[in-house]
Amino acid sequence: MKHKKLLIIFVKNPVAGKVKTRLAATIGVQGALDIYVRLLDHTKNLSMGLSCDKVVFYADYINKDDLWGDNYFQKQLQPDGDLGARMFQAFLWGFGQGYQFISIIGSDCYQLTSEIVMSSFTLLEKHSCVLGPSLDGGYYLLGMSTPITDLFCNMPWSTPAVLDQTIKRLEALQLSYTLLDALTDVDEEKDLTTMS
Repeated sequence: MKHKKLLIIFVKNPVAGKVKTRLAATIGVQGALDIYVRLLDHTKNLSMGLSCDKVVFYADYINKDDLWGDNYFQKQLQPDGDLGARMFQAFLWGFGQGYQFISIIGSDCYQLTSEIVMSSFTLLEKHSCVLGPSLDGGYYLLGMSTPITDLFCNMPWSTPAVLDQTIKRLEALQLSYTLLDALTDVDEEKDLTTMS
């Protein structure tokens, strides 16, 4: 471990028909795969030079020789369970490795920048939780300085209620949190304008 800060990156293996299914419904399976590969490349590029440790959690299997070079990224497999269970286990893994500030991102946000990710770590020095709201009602980034179990159990994942529910639970626990800028996740054809 080189840093106190860890960036967890959740990715799906880039397989046609298994990524960006909502997008595939309108632009086709190959088009959706091409978009997802672009999103993966963007996510890799913004995270390469960050002064934090980085780990890629793969959905189905670990790709040995892919764009996530072993010199820059640790590699792990996402555990079983719904999205909340998988994310929480990834956070527990990171805290178990001794990291103090951990942020998790997916690979769906073309507007995400290195500066935004690094600001999440700075904010975690003052807050228990940092959220990067996405305009669909979810979030593109979640940062924690301590494990918060309640943010992951019985959450209506993939619905517009995720961000509001997360904030309500933080407030019920009386934990300090802060919000980053709201950005767009690329899930549907209308979202592709953020990539042009």
